[in-house]
Amino acid sequence: MNDLISTIQETADPNPEVLAKILGRSIEEVESEIQSLRTNGSLLGWVPLLNPTKAENNEVRSVIEVKISPEREGGFDRLAHRISKFEEVEACHLMSGAYDLLVIVKGKTLHSVASFVSERLATIDGVLSTATHFLLRSYKEHGHLLSDEGENPEKPAVSA
Repeated sequence: MNDLISTIQETADPNPEVLAKILGRSIEEVESEIQSLRTNGSLLGWVPLLNPTKAENNEVRSVIEVKISPEREGGFDRLAHRISKFEEVEACHLMSGAYDLLVIVKGKTLHSVASFVSERLATIDGVLSTATHFLLRSYKEHGHLLSDEGENPEKPAVSA
């Protein structure tokens, strides 16, 4: 089953026929393994990997460092789950180091993300502080390079 998981991560193709051909297995066997992965909660779904500079969806993504106060019962979990439920939150991770949670947020504009942080996230009881960093450009996403090395269409080539 580990080779199926690896293949799914590399190809991101949900087609059992394609996966079966790559793995040298029957379609029925692959379908059964996929169903087992879904049933046990290992496989949550399929997400297309888009190049943000070419997809032209004009979404703003930000990384937010959040310091929270752990609760007597449950530690960080209850607050982390509460924050994770917001529609704007793409990912939420418990971290070691200077802050407790790393929260990835997406929005239509810088203003909408800033409003989410100041009006909804920072006002939650137990949130001590936030630091927001806006993503300016992505170079690699889920193991895939998004451009050629040094490629910058806005800068002319330098010649000697």
